[in-house]
Amino acid sequence: MAGRLTAAQLAGYRQDGFLVLEDFVAPGRCLELRERALGLARELAPPPERATVFRADGDSPHAAAEYFLGSGGAIRCFFEQDAFDAAGRLRAPAHLCLNKLGHAMHDLDPVFDAFSRTPELATVAADIGMAQPLLLQSMYIFKQARIGGEVACHTDHTYLWTEPPSVVGFWFAIDDATTENGCLWALPGGHRIPVKARSRLNAAGTATETVVLDPAPYPAEGLVPLEARRGTLVLLHGALPHRSGANASERPRHAYTIHAIDGRANYLPDNWLRRPALPLRGFSA
Repeated sequence: MAGRLTAAQLAGYRQDGFLVLEDFVAPGRCLELRERALGLARELAPPPERATVFRADGDSPHAAAEYFLGSGGAIRCFFEQDAFDAAGRLRAPAHLCLNKLGHAMHDLDPVFDAFSRTPELATVAADIGMAQPLLLQSMYIFKQARIGGEVACHTDHTYLWTEPPSVVGFWFAIDDATTENGCLWALPGGHRIPVKARSRLNAAGTATETVVLDPAPYPAEGLVPLEARRGTLVLLHGALPHRSGANASERPRHAYTIHAIDGRANYLPDNWLRRPALPLRGFSA
């Protein structure tokens, strides 16, 4: 993996709210993680009748599913909506129909743990000002060929709320990500716009609810594509509006994301993601 950030890179991150670091991870390490993710998918994917569909396009039927709400301390499989035909049957083998794995691979699987905790990542976190980085969640996103769903424009702080705001996304391109297969899009400088909503647990703790802080949508114009070759790391400020398109191509777009928070901040108890049996740890192996 690569080393310290330069002054120009830090300035770019502070200006834009994102930073694209090419060749941060060796391609072989990415392929190793890819194979492990597919192995976990084959092993853990539930049958169609017990499938939980994950949607990130603004409609969230998973938000009241205990399978989802209890995933902060587990490795669970979430399906694409378009993986099912009109009769509710999977269109392909289950491991090729998943939207993602989440949300504690970095703690519960040795291959993901080794990928997620390195001196280089610890250095990057320190360079961008994280005094006590703690790995809160991990997601392996498949963005399957032909059925990979879109992700609506959002900020990570909305879903992983700390006071003061501290979450940072560490997004790794496991496959080449292009505009054809659903790469990230981000709004340069958008992290300076006040966050417009907060997602939290309802009073009963049985579902998430959205508190609207500003009903005006994020700007639809000005987002730029973050195309990325395999091995690229993209840093995403927690208040940065970003999205990704659907994948209608014939090529999947696998990616791995770690969301880290700063241990100095207060992680509010009504956040949806809870880890009652897993203490938070940092980037050190």
